[in-house]
Amino acid sequence: MSAPEEGRRGVAVVTGGGGGLGRAGALALVEAGWSVVIAGRREEALKETIALAGDGERRLLAAPTDIRDPERVAALFASARERFGRVDLLFNNAGAAVPRRPVAEIAFEDWTTIMDTTVTGTFLCAREAFRVMREQSPQGGRIINNGAPSAHTPRPHTAAYTTAKHAVLGLTKALSLDGRPYGITCGQIDVGNVAPLDGGPQPPSMQADGTMAVETTIPVERFVETLLLMASMPPDTNVQYVTVLPASMPFIGRG
Repeated sequence: MSAPEEGRRGVAVVTGGGGGLGRAGALALVEAGWSVVIAGRREEALKETIALAGDGERRLLAAPTDIRDPERVAALFASARERFGRVDLLFNNAGAAVPRRPVAEIAFEDWTTIMDTTVTGTFLCAREAFRVMREQSPQGGRIINNGAPSAHTPRPHTAAYTTAKHAVLGLTKALSLDGRPYGITCGQIDVGNVAPLDGGPQPPSMQADGTMAVETTIPVERFVETLLLMASMPPDTNVQYVTVLPASMPFIGRG
């Protein structure tokens, strides 16, 4: 299949598409005209995302995937090519969260959970997307990694999460560099406090002085707008990094 015609969007793969920012991003991409393959471990959650797409349902494909498994990741991108012919965009969104604890109290199982999903899973999806984008005709595509403010400045008691997001930042830089000969761009979106999508209250967060406080949030629409801006750039333009967060959220110096 050739590249999208002028005025049409292309084909996107979104990981973690069964809920949260992945679901919001996938639905926004479909509404903007993209065909989207959504990946996640829970098939029922993926089907719920498709049911929310309305008339865009026919441009959504659910692909149950464990992104920690190289064979499952390869099958994900094979499904995308079989259904839609190519891959123009990967939103590398899926990750894992673990309890926040002081370094001395971090469980080995929590460390491996976040590294296997957030780091290895992000790498495996990016590697497979890179392979597809390099070989397809016309060549090229875009990878957007979901980072976090902690990729730049940590909170207290987040050594595992912070390390994982720093690794994603390094991967973003390496992919951006290695993709140049093939027309493959890679950028990263670091989103701060998004209002809980279930309408519940915002939980308190630990501040730099060790106290707890409920911080301000932004609606998920601000994240979606940023994702669509990055995805809509022409092939010769890359948004390398963007941080979107409430104006009063502690970030610079976490103060």
